[in-house]
Amino acid sequence: MSAAWTDKIPAAAREYLAGRRLDEVECIVADIAGVARGKAMPASKFAHQDQFYLPNSIFLQTITGEWADNPAGAFTEPDMILTPDYTTATAAPWTADWTLQVIHDAHDQQGNPVPIAPRNVLKRVVQLYRDRGWKPVVAPEMEFFLVARNVDPNQPIIPPMGRTGRRAAAKQAYSMSAVDEYGKVIDDIYDFAEAQGFEIDGILQEGGAGQIEINLNHGDPVALADEIFYFKRMIREAALRHDCFATFMAKPIEGEPGSAMHIHHSVVDIENGQNIFSSPQGQETDAFLHFIGGMQRHLPAAIALLAPYVNSYRRYVPDFAAPINLEWGRDNRTTGLRVPISGPAARRIENRLAGMDCNPYLGIAASLACGYLGLIEQEGPRAEYLGDAYMSQDELPYNLGDALDLMSENQAMRGVLGQEFVDVYEAVKRNEYKEFLQVISPWEREHLLLNV
Repeated sequence: MSAAWTDKIPAAAREYLAGRRLDEVECIVADIAGVARGKAMPASKFAHQDQFYLPNSIFLQTITGEWADNPAGAFTEPDMILTPDYTTATAAPWTADWTLQVIHDAHDQQGNPVPIAPRNVLKRVVQLYRDRGWKPVVAPEMEFFLVARNVDPNQPIIPPMGRTGRRAAAKQAYSMSAVDEYGKVIDDIYDFAEAQGFEIDGILQEGGAGQIEINLNHGDPVALADEIFYFKRMIREAALRHDCFATFMAKPIEGEPGSAMHIHHSVVDIENGQNIFSSPQGQETDAFLHFIGGMQRHLPAAIALLAPYVNSYRRYVPDFAAPINLEWGRDNRTTGLRVPISGPAARRIENRLAGMDCNPYLGIAASLACGYLGLIEQEGPRAEYLGDAYMSQDELPYNLGDALDLMSENQAMRGVLGQEFVDVYEAVKRNEYKEFLQVISPWEREHLLLNV
């Protein structure tokens, strides 16, 4: 690798290093959970190394650190070849020295993309769109909680202490004063984002105690999944600077709302640059309705990717501002699929079902897969829901086991995401679910110990 590799990185990374000597490069990929795996190396070594190796077994590791059985058979752990994607180079501004992070592409030893790597799964889905002459566009919203440090898993999670000396309060949605309670964390998030070259569209207080939402501008699905992957780590680091934790659990605090990753979707015709959801006269198109129809039919099979943990299903309960339905409606936040107010050029569909605990590559890939299947199948949706959809019939799986069954059985979804990936993902999640079922909860001890 030429020493001029820094000429290939984004302007924000070059500006971060201006006049400074780069100390270290973190070479990373996202595993099934979205955890960064890889190696850190001195910048001088990175400058002379155009690839490195990791075993493909990192995609069989569960969130608890255990290993799922390889559904393909022999567990020989062959090395993958990882090559840097220089467009992803970004600062790690919380470190003590001058460090860059670089996401790497994962290929097998024959040069083929590793089909079980989450970033490759998303690239696969995006390519299916491009093969049809379409460019998918997404705009994600990230919700998360700032919470007090929790070093004992047996203790409940509680809100953090604010600058007033009181714990963050719930039911303060859109309150500027509530955001000011932990303003120093927000300041660091802004500063880190600027150093990393990320543009935040807005930050607001959500309905939970210490719950924050960050909106990102619309753009390319892979680039935005990269940003969310980076953002999660960056937000955690900002919180740790101020003696609290940031958590992306779907439902971290009992009695509080959960955290979602709403995904806004539109699709552009590559040839003419027009949004295919709007006609030249500005009306809704058949493609728009087909996309919604595909989401209604296939989202049940995608829930295992949008809600990947046992905790995820605690978010799908009535009366906590979470959609538990597959209805669609215009400017209706009670529907799982919402059409926001917009002009024709920005007509889009918001998928409100994904949890913030999902791997951003896989959550966006699964959501796009549903819409893609709708565009191919060309079947419209049910009639628009005009009332309170919170009261509509529940159509989603109740737990991770049921969700995995639906994913595994849906041949169309398997075809879009890749058969090998679905098999590996199911193996990892079955292992996690089995581990969870061996844990006895406080609820069981309280209500069953002496009563049954």
